[in-house]
Order: sequence, then structure tokens, then C-alpha cells
Amino acid sequence: MKPKIIFMPHANIQYSQLEPERRQWVMKNCYEKLFDVIDGGDYKIAFEASGITIEEIAKQAPEVLEKLKKLVAQGKVEPVSSPYIHFMLSNIPPEVCVHSLKHALDTWEKYIGVRPKVGWNPECGWASYITDVYKEAGFESLVMDADSLMLSFGEIREATGLSYDVAGHSNKNHLFKIEEYIKDKPEFLKYITNPSVAPNGLKMIFRSDCMANLLLWYLMGATEGMRDEPINIDEIKKMLANWQERIAQSGSFIMPYAEDAEYIGSSAYFYVKQFNQARFFESEPDSVTRFKEILDLAKDAGYEFATPSEVIANSDNIFENDIIDCIENGVAWHGGTAKAWANTEYSRIMDPVCLSILNGVKEVAQKLGRDLNSLDIDLDNAMKALASAWVSDSRWPPAPTSPGRFNVRESLDDMYKANDAIKASMEKNGIANLRALYSPDLMKTQIRAIDEKLMNIKYFGE
Repeated sequence: MKPKIIFMPHANIQYSQLEPERRQWVMKNCYEKLFDVIDGGDYKIAFEASGITIEEIAKQAPEVLEKLKKLVAQGKVEPVSSPYIHFMLSNIPPEVCVHSLKHALDTWEKYIGVRPKVGWNPECGWASYITDVYKEAGFESLVMDADSLMLSFGEIREATGLSYDVAGHSNKNHLFKIEEYIKDKPEFLKYITNPSVAPNGLKMIFRSDCMANLLLWYLMGATEGMRDEPINIDEIKKMLANWQERIAQSGSFIMPYAEDAEYIGSSAYFYVKQFNQARFFESEPDSVTRFKEILDLAKDAGYEFATPSEVIANSDNIFENDIIDCIENGVAWHGGTAKAWANTEYSRIMDPVCLSILNGVKEVAQKLGRDLNSLDIDLDNAMKALASAWVSDSRWPPAPTSPGRFNVRESLDDMYKANDAIKASMEKNGIANLRALYSPDLMKTQIRAIDEKLMNIKYFGE
């Protein structure tokens, strides 16, 4: 049997520093170009998008949505879902995660006609409840981060010298050290080349920067002082050949690209993330050509294109994986940490207010004899607005860079909306006088106080 290969670009239209007026440009120059490549050849991929990304494509570029819908119907694209809002699940209460995950599945079903079975965890932020919230929301499998798993083994962390720090962006360009250590060790390779199953029954497949980072630098055609020449085709061929040998030793597939879809057609966040340069979403048409080259190289090397569900369905070695319980709470992909998102000044200011609003939703719901699965329309709208206020890209990155002013503005506006929705529920249910449960008027002044503080900050690139 041919070794399987999974490509999964993932889309987030709420990207930090992606100006709202430029979001449609990304839909046309990144997502649509990707769909055209897949439609034009003998390819098959997975495509992940947050619920709001799907909804915004439907509103701003319906012709792009139709292309995605067609590819899904043809079986050339497997839909993969995440929360409706791109937030760090490990930084917020599990009940908000479940509510948003279900909202996203509803959105995919509304606009694409299918309810995805495979989940993606934004930034792969980790906490013990991650697999539980995906299972509760109705997912059958989840794409995981292999590098976080590998660094849970003491011998790998010692051999690579890698460590976590909430003040650091990532170890992204150093994760090749993991590959160097595990390249001849099937006992570790098996986690990357086989599906496994979590203790709660959720199936898992793992992606790794050992492969994805090389492909990203190839897509960007960049050196930027990191090396004398850009990564070339021969290096990609060598990587694919090396992993073929490893698959033969240990499993059935690899997932070399589970990275941002926005890197196919634009520079996205590359220059900010790598070099702290105020360069965002510049046009990179050659990256579309290079992505097609990668697909063709994989096919020529003897790989068979597959989707996550196909790999899981066809695997005869889905083993129990309780090592996920050893992944460090608060870590994320790229050898970074989810807690880095929670420790920026924006998070430290906004998160306590979000928690107060959530407590208000719960208190009012309890008074009305409801829970988070049976909210009235106003409290449900409050939960949706609150989840939106928790979007990760209004909290990232830390100094010396920052989110865009508009990213933070959107979160603040969502807090006002959530607060107003709770007020509407209290009024309609005749409990507006029970201000000991929740005081919308007082909360409005709290939101206004942080609004003034955050809007007086100077943002990166201004």
C-alpha cells in the first residue's frame, strides 16, 4: 500500500493585523486560489475553517464558498471545524468552548451542507479537557500537535534542550531537533505516522513542525538572514523521502502541512512572527504555485493523498494513547505556550471582564431554570458575543509587536453586545430588578473603563 499524506490548510479570517477591509482580499487571493488548485488536479486535502470564517466567506465572497461546497461534495476536500471563534480553548472555561464548537458545526452545516467529524484546536493550546469538549460537541476525531506530545517525554526535552516560557513566542525554528532525535526511533515515530485514540474514545492524528516549518519557508521563498538561499525543491524531496522510510518502519501516513491557509497566496503573519516586522498579508502569488509543486512532489514520490477520516478508517493500528495526559498544561504548537496568549497586557485587561460576563450569563440562566444547553435567545446571543470577545487575535502577540487596534476594538464591541443581551433577557423575563444576579449598567461602566485604557495604547505599526 502507498503511504498516505494529508495536507490541511486552515483558515482564520479574524487574524491579528488582518484589517477588516482586507479580509475579502484574503478570501479571493488565498482561499479561492487554493480551491482552484485542488479543483484543477488529482488532489485531495482537508480544509479547516472557524465558523465565522465560513460565514464571512458566504457574505463577502459567495463564489468562493460555492467552490468549497463543490469540492466537499466531490470528496476532494474534507471539512474540518474548530470553534466558531478562533480562540485559545485552554485559556477559557470549557463550557464556552463547547458552546462555540457546536455553533461552528451548525454554521458548516448551514452553509456547506455537512457537519464535520474532524476537529482542529486553534494553536493547539493544551489542557486536560480539550479532548472532552470536542467529544461533547460531537466530533469523532481531532488533529493534534506532535511536537507538544514529543516534548512531554523527558528524554526528548533533555536531548533537544527545548523549554517552555510564557514570555516566548515559540521554538518554531528549533523543532527540527525533535526530528533529529526521533528519526530512527519507531517508538516515537508511531505517534506521527498512526492514528491513536484518547482515553475518552476521541480519535487523534498528529501534525508536526518538523515537516510543516520546512514547507512554510519554501512557500515564502524567504531567507531573511536565516540562511544564504531559500529552501529548494531538492530539500522538499529529501524530506518526503525520509518520511517514507519512517512510515515504512512505524505506520501508514504523515501530515506535513497543517498550517495557515493564508500562507498560500499571501505572506500572512510570516514577517511579524519571524522578524517583528510590520509587514502583514502582502501578496505572495508564487506561494500558490509552490503549494501546487509540493502536492505534485508528494504524488511523484509515491504518496497517496488522503483525508484525516480516510486515514483513520483505513488504519489497522489505532492504539490507545494516554501520553496526551502528560502534555504540559498551557503549551501550544510551535513549541510555544497558550499561556503566552493569556499573559499579554490585552488578555490581563480583557479576560477578567469576560469572566464576569460569563458568570452573569450563568447566574441569570440559573434563575430562569435554564442551563447553557437551554438558553433563551438573548442569553444565547450573549454567549456568542462573549465567545467572540475572547478571540485570540485581539490578545496576540506580546511586545514588541501587538494585535491590531481593530482586533481589540472588535473584542470590546462584543463585550458591550454580550452585556446588552443579558440585560435584554433580564428585562423580558421580568427580573431586571434582581441586580444582585447581574448589573448590566455597572458592567457597562467596567467595559467602558477598559475600553478607554486599551484604546489609549499605541499599537504595533501605528
